[in-house]
Amino acid sequence: MKIVFHGDNAANFRPGLESLLHDAHQIVSLSQGLDQLGEQAHFESADVVVGIALNEAMPRPHNLRLLQAPSAGTDGIQRSCLPPHAQLANCFGHENAIAEYVMCALLSRHVPLFQADQALRQGMWTFFAGRPGALRTELGAQTLGLLGFGHIAKTLAQRAKAFGMRVVVANRSAVQSLNVDQSFTLDHLNAFMASCDALVVTLPLADNTRSLVDAQALACMRKHAVIVNVGRGAVIDESALFQALKNQHIAGAIIDTWYQYPPSEIATCAPSQFDFASLTNVVMTPHMSGWTEGTVQRRKQTIADNINRLSKGEALLNVLR
Repeated sequence: MKIVFHGDNAANFRPGLESLLHDAHQIVSLSQGLDQLGEQAHFESADVVVGIALNEAMPRPHNLRLLQAPSAGTDGIQRSCLPPHAQLANCFGHENAIAEYVMCALLSRHVPLFQADQALRQGMWTFFAGRPGALRTELGAQTLGLLGFGHIAKTLAQRAKAFGMRVVVANRSAVQSLNVDQSFTLDHLNAFMASCDALVVTLPLADNTRSLVDAQALACMRKHAVIVNVGRGAVIDESALFQALKNQHIAGAIIDTWYQYPPSEIATCAPSQFDFASLTNVVMTPHMSGWTEGTVQRRKQTIADNINRLSKGEALLNVLR
């Protein structure tokens, strides 16, 4: 088969793929813009495309049997552009990395290691045990809310329980898990929002999740609460989030998934039309929470497994269409 790796993101999963494949295949790496000599012809004749984009402006891969997204999100893939016989599949493997990111971000609000270090280097014992005003809070005393209960949220629930946290979930359907203390359906979203000290958005972006967390939902949050977004930026209404933080209706936010992205991994741009960078109660990171060596290796294995399965005529993993 002809296997095409399209674009900057997919290129991360190309090295060493042959060692995971059972058969020999033609493997071609193509640029993001498909604007180099012969690239469009390779794309159009590919049996498998590994990539995160397909839209009306791109060449049509007429021979395509599998579009394998090397990511969980497929919102950059216009399904109407897929040939009728093509399957669409995605990859996970990022849940451990994202769970570590979230727990680190939340712990940093209770264990001020960096601040204590910087103060002591100046001879100031700011967090000295017994000193007035030096008491800290504990993560284990908090209630963690998980919006959505997929791979990321299930892993987070396990980690949170290990810290002694109470875990509540809001999901389309009711959740039953040993790691969940209370489950809400989405028609009780406001009650869920009001129950959390820390809330983590893990939902993908779809028509029914866009701006799901709106001004009304944010207004239900506790004033000391913090919201973390590792799902998709637009699941939280952009303007409503900025205003809630600017007016300090909630204590803070940790934002890893955004509203505006650069056209490639080497370009730059502001992550929002609003000036989140001016807010002191926001921690901003550049969609990095799931990007680890472990994630790449696990996703590479999924890509190889699906190519092997396709070669043998077996059912594929993580099929979305």
